[in-house]
Amino acid sequence: MSTEEKLAEGFLTVEHSLELLKEMNDVCPHTIAIDEQGNLAGYAMSMHPSFKDEIAVLKPMFEVIDPLIAPEEKYMLMGQICVSKNHRKRGAFRGLYTHMKNELKNEYDSIITEIDALNNRSMEAHKAVGFEEMVRYHANEQEWVVVRMQL
Repeated sequence: MSTEEKLAEGFLTVEHSLELLKEMNDVCPHTIAIDEQGNLAGYAMSMHPSFKDEIAVLKPMFEVIDPLIAPEEKYMLMGQICVSKNHRKRGAFRGLYTHMKNELKNEYDSIITEIDALNNRSMEAHKAVGFEEMVRYHANEQEWVVVRMQL
């Protein structure tokens, strides 16, 4: 994927093993959107904070946000969200988060995620569904923006 396409379309940063995805799903199910023809329209991965030591690239984020989270706040990390190209701008992104909010609101106070500061598409999409910036930090030669949505 070219730099221009990444900036226009958005991009993912982290790769997960199937084993870790299953373990994460057992704690809090991932959200999957399927279109009318049965095709994958998108997904949103839930990642409980108990997995914070499992993915090296995310460790700096937890070091930054842990002091900012009130001890009584229960949150779920949105580990990754992706909408297929032919389903973009058709409500799939908003639908994934709406479903996630409805599923989590009785047990959690918020959803937190981080976004590469260069990923303007993702930044705007998250802002549009109610995420607000918590903090920015630098790690692995990148600027990250941590955002939170209250449930």
